[in-house]
Amino acid sequence: MAKKKATTGAEEIELPIKWHVPDSITTRFASNMTIQVLEYEFKVSFFETKPEIRTDPKAPLPTEVRADCVASVIINAAKMPGFVKALQRQLELYEAKHQSNITNSRTK
Repeated sequence: MAKKKATTGAEEIELPIKWHVPDSITTRFASNMTIQVLEYEFKVSFFETKPEIRTDPKAPLPTEVRADCVASVIINAAKMPGFVKALQRQLELYEAKHQSNITNSRTK
């Protein structure tokens, strides 16, 4: 469980974090992301690609695909190793649970 340190005078104590996601938060699909290194943080931006709707098969193929930014988050550099570790662990759990689906999709 994640905990946040609270200072009471000279003493530090750890308190559990009560996670809250307000109803106003919109969940979006992200098919791409970028990570920019800033001076003391990382800026992680998530994008949803929106391929052009093609109704004329004779029309020239597009030269690019639009990707709209759906979220952008700044992460303190000191917190990034923990984020990476948490993501890696969740990926490993996902792969262990879905191994046959992953193997089949990679061979197609």
